[in-house]
Amino acid sequence: MKKSIKFQYQAQYSISHEPTFEEKEIWLVLHGYGQLAEFFIRKFQGFDSPDRLFIAPEATNYGYLTGFSGRVGANWMTKHERELAIENNHRFLDQLMEDLLSKYQNRPIINVLGFSQGGATATRWASRWSGEVNHLVLWAGGFAQDMVLEAAIEKFSRTKFTLVIGNQDEFVTPESIEIQQELTKKLGKDVKELTFDGGHTVEVEMLSRILDSNK
Repeated sequence: MKKSIKFQYQAQYSISHEPTFEEKEIWLVLHGYGQLAEFFIRKFQGFDSPDRLFIAPEATNYGYLTGFSGRVGANWMTKHERELAIENNHRFLDQLMEDLLSKYQNRPIINVLGFSQGGATATRWASRWSGEVNHLVLWAGGFAQDMVLEAAIEKFSRTKFTLVIGNQDEFVTPESIEIQQELTKKLGKDVKELTFDGGHTVEVEMLSRILDSNK
């Protein structure tokens, strides 16, 4: 018989600076498959400011990127015990944001960016989080296909959406684009679609454009 037990677990995250709790804007940025938060947040470090804080939680499933040694990466889930991983992700992100926001006297604007696998994780979590997301950016990824649409439609009624794709991204297929178009149609939301000259990566000039548009 297979059973489960809940226990206290310690997870990692990286931040762009030590919070003053006077920031006006927070970006929760979720990395892709096989990445680590401490390296992913470097993409955003140049845009850090006293008014803007970036937070990169690190997925809690780890593995060697090749073979049985060498570089290690993290992922938000695999097909094994997938639903359990999703629930653990939700609890982790809920607790992280609750602990952080409890220290602010004036609640900052919350934006979320999910890269690749982090995009689906971001949409699942944000669609059922108790707080409100101002801007949701899905970069080289998209809405989770198993997202509860009824809840998402209500939750995202005031959320701005941006989809970003590199024109040389080998992981983006015509089929995946069609699936995302169907999902956005069902959500009934206007989605800003941006394309840059590049592959499966966070491109700095495009990131700057998105952050500037958020001011």
